[in-house]
Amino acid sequence: MPGPSLSFTATCRYLCAMKSWLQPLWIGLLLLSTTLQAQDDKPWSLNFFLENDLFANTDLNYTNGVRFSAISPDLDSFQDPDGLKYPWVEKLNDILTFVHPRPGNTLNEPVRQNMVISLGQLMFTPTDKDRVTLDPDDRPYAGYLYLGLGYHARTSQTLHSTEFNFGVVGPASLAHQSQDLVHDIRGFDRFQGWSNQLRNEPAFQLIFERKRKHGQLDTGLINNLQLEIISHWGGSLGNVASYINAGAELRLGWDLPDDFGTSTLRPGGDNNTPGNEQDSGTPLRLHAFMAADGRMIANNIFLDGNSFRDSHSVHHKDTVADLALGLAGSYRKWRFAYAHVFRTREFSGQRKAQFYGSFSLSYRHLFR
Repeated sequence: MPGPSLSFTATCRYLCAMKSWLQPLWIGLLLLSTTLQAQDDKPWSLNFFLENDLFANTDLNYTNGVRFSAISPDLDSFQDPDGLKYPWVEKLNDILTFVHPRPGNTLNEPVRQNMVISLGQLMFTPTDKDRVTLDPDDRPYAGYLYLGLGYHARTSQTLHSTEFNFGVVGPASLAHQSQDLVHDIRGFDRFQGWSNQLRNEPAFQLIFERKRKHGQLDTGLINNLQLEIISHWGGSLGNVASYINAGAELRLGWDLPDDFGTSTLRPGGDNNTPGNEQDSGTPLRLHAFMAADGRMIANNIFLDGNSFRDSHSVHHKDTVADLALGLAGSYRKWRFAYAHVFRTREFSGQRKAQFYGSFSLSYRHLFR
């Protein structure tokens, strides 16, 4: 039976609620773009990420994730064309010097820095969409709406990312309204159990991640096909999730991009920093990739339930792994990637592992 028709009033309420969350993002972008006018010859990177299990023809567990982000040009100089300095940017850079990577083979190699601002939403649902009452054997309904502030420091071979996300878990995340809106537009049945979702709770997460390139290898096959391995390790601390993780990405293609791999919605994933690409003379570039990430988990609010009040919960598994296979490319100022992701079981009693699709689109833009 198809879900109820889309309510104009409900849609207006949803858009008004989203406006209150989007406003800080626009203000942050305006402040950053004003501060970084000195970098008018270098582009920003504007990114969109979408992950959804409908790509795998399912609708359960981690069912949808969306994120918008903007990454500043390299913060090589803190002066505008008239010589005016911005002390707060210099102060931030001084404070975060301890997270900078060491220079590589060249001791005089500069450490490039970028600032990141993002807005994202995640949603999680149990298996039975028609059940109105709580299912004690399945995961809770949960949504998470957050703003993120990040800082990149990199050399030619190493990227250090630090990110602080803060927001809300619960009805205020608008996950219920978001899913209903999309399901109504596409003619899908609504999930009936959102009244059982986790309650409102302030949410925060501090993430760090370290990436290292291990050099490109020319295979000598098919017009100098290239191979590259990028490893990573890191961790997270907060009531949203606490874990340590590690993994790697294998890329295979021609004229591989000068970045740190293909982004996903994994925290710290905004790694396609702008301004470090050289014009290869080839407008269209493509490569295949395989990426893996493993996590040892201490807490996960989307499975463990609310932190400060009683709520539905299931027992999370201590280790979870993701494996992604995909294709990425670029065309002039655009970058794009799609991956099919396999995730192992996340909690005791989960019927089977999960598959979902991950799509990202990036555009490099000059703000003048």
